[in-house]
Amino acid sequence: RLFRQEGTCYQQAKRVLHVAVPDHLHARERETGVIQQFLREHVCGRQPGSLYVSGAPGTGKTACMSRVLLDCKDELARSKTIVLNCMALSSPQGVFPATAQQLGLPAATGREGVRRLEKHLTAPGPMVLLVLDELDQLESKGQDVLYTLFEWPRLPGSRLVLVGLANALDLMDRSLARLGARLAGGPRLLHFPPYTREQLTAILQERLAQVAGDPILDTPALQFCARKVSAVSGDARKALDVCRRAVEVVELEVRSQTLLKPLPGGE
Repeated sequence: RLFRQEGTCYQQAKRVLHVAVPDHLHARERETGVIQQFLREHVCGRQPGSLYVSGAPGTGKTACMSRVLLDCKDELARSKTIVLNCMALSSPQGVFPATAQQLGLPAATGREGVRRLEKHLTAPGPMVLLVLDELDQLESKGQDVLYTLFEWPRLPGSRLVLVGLANALDLMDRSLARLGARLAGGPRLLHFPPYTREQLTAILQERLAQVAGDPILDTPALQFCARKVSAVSGDARKALDVCRRAVEVVELEVRSQTLLKPLPGGE
């Protein structure tokens, strides 16, 4: 029982350091505001359009998108929201049957299936918000899949709002150059820069401040971690993982020290 009481702070620290969607995303207020405004203008305003979100892994793209969808749940209630992780698809073309299934349509396989899906998205009805995470996975020969998806919001009568999240910073230039060249109606771009040392330190301190009692990790230790991670990648998930592992090491040391051992000469 004594160990459980002592160990509570470590359990709390590990929980708050897990990668999850927090109530507030530090240093991502601008990006969150851009996504919110885009959804309000296009989904709530019934104006089809597309948004391309880029940034290296761990820069908060998915977390921001998830936070906005939660915060705008009531505003988006009259529309259909579909969120797909393209890593889970067996092939780039798999995005079409996966989308059709979410819309309650027959599987969109082959060209006929894609045409059926396109017809549905250009027919009268509620707006459809399609969020594609790990968009890089949809690159294919000729980029037919990506071109089809980003062209749909531009079709007459379209009710599709497309948001693509990708790690590649140059996907628009490299794979969707023709769309990028057409400025009118082309995808809006939003880039997430890597986190700086100061931002990573603030994120770690903000998470650990939720743990009652004395600090588990000293400020110099957090700053050291943030400096190392920012120099390599600026990946917030990596910084959280490093600190969580550090807490696990301390917890194991405390556990070994609090185990009751028999006194010398005792029975």
